[in-house]
Amino acid sequence: MNPAKPDSKILERVNSLRDKINYHNYRYYVLDDPEIPDAEFDKLFRELQSLEKEFPELVADDSPTQRVGAAPLKEFGEVRHKVPMLSLANAFDEDELINFGKRISEIVGKKIDSMEFIAEPKLDGLAISLRYEKGKLVQGATRGDGERGEDVTQNIRTIKSIPLLLSGKNIPGVLEVRGEVFMSKEGFKNLNKSQEKAGGKTFANPRNAAAGSLRQLDSSITATRPLEFYAYGIGEVKNGNIGKTQFELLQNLKQWGVRVSPEIKVVTGIKGCLDYYQKITPRREKLTYEIDGVVYKVNSFTQQEE
Repeated sequence: MNPAKPDSKILERVNSLRDKINYHNYRYYVLDDPEIPDAEFDKLFRELQSLEKEFPELVADDSPTQRVGAAPLKEFGEVRHKVPMLSLANAFDEDELINFGKRISEIVGKKIDSMEFIAEPKLDGLAISLRYEKGKLVQGATRGDGERGEDVTQNIRTIKSIPLLLSGKNIPGVLEVRGEVFMSKEGFKNLNKSQEKAGGKTFANPRNAAAGSLRQLDSSITATRPLEFYAYGIGEVKNGNIGKTQFELLQNLKQWGVRVSPEIKVVTGIKGCLDYYQKITPRREKLTYEIDGVVYKVNSFTQQEE
């Protein structure tokens, strides 16, 4: 007996379920504002799984059900970054930050007091590059030495706060999103509890836990780890407009379904940078994740280039 073929109603339902699941993932992970309870979301997800099982020809690799890869890898492949992933310069005290401002002012030829900066927490995690082509996630890579990293695409796909498919308007043909994979304090605590209970390895801190989880050759193990992601910038971009400032870029990423830190602020001058640091420092223990400082970036892309 020949298996049943999906008719137009089935195809329409599958597409509708994928759209709804992607939308609710966006509400949950990016906006932190879910519209439906978990039980209702699980019901939609199970229905999609059931239809894809009944009609395997409808399974697509960007379906929300297809996050875990098949066979474990023997080793990670190498990825050469089209745009190098540079490291940050450090400022350890107020004087060094003031000197940083003076250098920028001289280069740009503008008074530092009138210049805008983006301020954000420096997450204690692992830097990652996500490559999207025509809105579809095609590759995930670690920073490595900045020029070359490891291909961790299978593992990246298991992180639910990373979209497999971007949504919205005016998405560039090629968009390389850069950000940090990390583990929340609670996620880290729960992971160590479950590892201890199972007689497995416990981790020294959330950063080590995140790095170890992301570098598993078996993506089904990574899928069980409470990894999260925040974007902070971009690498290669083709056939599209990302905006004129760092802040516009981050707002565009958010509209396209990419999660960015809710702590990001536009500040003015070195005084604004210091104010941000002084305000976030007392809140450090209350943040849900570990940070090891604050990052400042010149907001204007034109000034960044200079």
